[in-house]
Amino acid sequence: MDPWLAELSMLVRRTPDTIPAHWRGLLGEYGPDTTLRWIAMERDRRMHILDQRGNYVPLAEISASEFRAPEATTGVSGPVRFLRDSTGRATAVQVSDMVMTRRAVEPPPGAAQLRVTPLRPIAELRREALAATPPRDTSASRAPDLVDVTSLDSTIRLDIRYATSNNFLGEPLYERPRALLQRPAAAALARANAVLRPYGYTLLVFDAYRPWYVTRIFWEATPAEQKWLVADAALGSKHNRGAAVDLTLFDLDTGTPVEMPSTYDEATVRARADYPGGTSLQRHHREVLRRVMVKEGFVVNPSEWWHFDYKDWKSYPILNQALQ
Repeated sequence: MDPWLAELSMLVRRTPDTIPAHWRGLLGEYGPDTTLRWIAMERDRRMHILDQRGNYVPLAEISASEFRAPEATTGVSGPVRFLRDSTGRATAVQVSDMVMTRRAVEPPPGAAQLRVTPLRPIAELRREALAATPPRDTSASRAPDLVDVTSLDSTIRLDIRYATSNNFLGEPLYERPRALLQRPAAAALARANAVLRPYGYTLLVFDAYRPWYVTRIFWEATPAEQKWLVADAALGSKHNRGAAVDLTLFDLDTGTPVEMPSTYDEATVRARADYPGGTSLQRHHREVLRRVMVKEGFVVNPSEWWHFDYKDWKSYPILNQALQ
């Protein structure tokens, strides 16, 4: 067997167990929006707190909300108590006389993802964007050749969020739910999917080629403090070149997307490709996806675990054709 495939097989065989249900409400970040931040997480089948100094503090479970940390002179030490609301979700964690309130870094309970309130009406921004001229990139050396990824592999699944209202702006932006990529990138994606299928996974694509005018809408709609989530329309994006894809793993046994450390398009620290929180299973899924995609020539975006850029993205021009 190819050494890389042998390594991947070993990784998949080491898939962690799911965590006990009563731990789920404890996972999250606690403390003020400063360097004094604790992350309640699961690691090696135990609850831990990752403290502000980067220490992974193991917790011995006493009851559903009561734990004990090893005795230490500073930080997380001794009895640890999670304060829960009526739904079972922790609102704070208490160590001695210090109470750390839960930080609002994830979607609220029951929400599929975080939402951004547009600065102006989307219909107005769409009219302006359609009338605007995209930037030109004179360094692009290849003619565009966009293909539908499902035409190369029909088992690739689609959940094109921007063709629906289930996205961070809450309104449809695409005319049709299609996933187009430049042909070499699409072929690489099909190869990645073929690698994953024997392990019980397929790829689930959220977004691929994105017309420039949609990038312009994103940029103009998003408040300044959240603009890191979107590309600057004056520069264009790798999605506009048909050389970037947003995706996750789909579990064929359960018929659902796998768990990841954050939701898709989440403008929080949980979206980072190296975010240490969540569960061992979530981080494992993220690693499997990353290894397979990187092997086929994609590069992960450090700020978004779901976003992968194809290695030759600079070769393609910024495009603005609608998804028909």
